[in-house]
Amino acid sequence: MIKVTRLKGTVFYLNPHQIESMEQNPDTTLAMLSGKLLVVQEDCQSIINKIVEYRKRIGGFKNEE
Repeated sequence: MIKVTRLKGTVFYLNPHQIESMEQNPDTTLAMLSGKLLVVQEDCQSIINKIVEYRKRIGGFKNEE
């Protein structure tokens, strides 16, 4: 799970494997596989960095090298 923040400041955690796409203009919108859209404070690069760190932590890159 990665930690993200809603625009109103509420912190929550989401499964990064459920993110279908991201868009930043200017707020970052995450489109989830469920069809739900989430708007967060973090920029796209920060989300990507969190996903990479999460996948390293769970060993997600072992099969991808």
